[in-house]
Amino acid sequence: MIGLYLSGTGNSKHCVEKFVQLLDENGRTFPIENPQVIEKIKNETDIVVGYPTQFSNAPLMVRDFIRNNSTIWEGKRIFCINTMGAFSGDGTGCTARLFKIYGATVTGGLQIKMPDSVCDSKLLKKTEEANKKIVKLADEKIEAWVAKIKSGKYPKEGLGFCDHIAGLFGQRLWFYGKTLKYSDKLKISDACVGCGLCVNECPMDNLVQQSGGKPVPQGKCTMCYRCISHCPAQAITLLGNRVVEQTTFEKFNVG
Repeated sequence: MIGLYLSGTGNSKHCVEKFVQLLDENGRTFPIENPQVIEKIKNETDIVVGYPTQFSNAPLMVRDFIRNNSTIWEGKRIFCINTMGAFSGDGTGCTARLFKIYGATVTGGLQIKMPDSVCDSKLLKKTEEANKKIVKLADEKIEAWVAKIKSGKYPKEGLGFCDHIAGLFGQRLWFYGKTLKYSDKLKISDACVGCGLCVNECPMDNLVQQSGGKPVPQGKCTMCYRCISHCPAQAITLLGNRVVEQTTFEKFNVG
């Protein structure tokens, strides 16, 4: 078994790593931007795929990854995990439907609430103690479902017709235009110190460092918030106009 993930602040990475480790002590996990990940997929049958939900949809980078490698999914057994700040609808179903088109069997879906990772919005922000409790409950949920999976019972969260309708009408239809346009909305302020950390962090190679100056976005942002979460000058924003709180999984991990 292998686990694949897209993770900006570490939430999805943690959930996939914990799930795979508990289910298969020999299992390994990789970010989807890893250059060797395609060969890893080809050599495995059971695959766990995890990512954050964005407006009740899978991130564009994840959907493109599945489509651009459509020939490798035939005969694979896929388990989908998505993390969310509040609401997901059919967050797992968005990739499950793609995997099925390309010949994979989707064994189950798990939707896990984690601390909000949208650094430039106050909407879902909580206290540190509340976020630690969210992480604890997430771990307990993963542990409980792994125990059930070992006895043959798989969760189907986000995979049903009602979930599809909830995701579609609850968020996706209203915010689809926003997600189409956010790829060129990344903003870097004059607070940037030119350290280049964001260039190294970006999984899309969206940022190009200018000589002696701040990085320039290339219109390929996938809204993972990795650069925004790690910028030491809090100089980067996307949906909002200022950084409210930089959040990474390590900040709230009580394990």
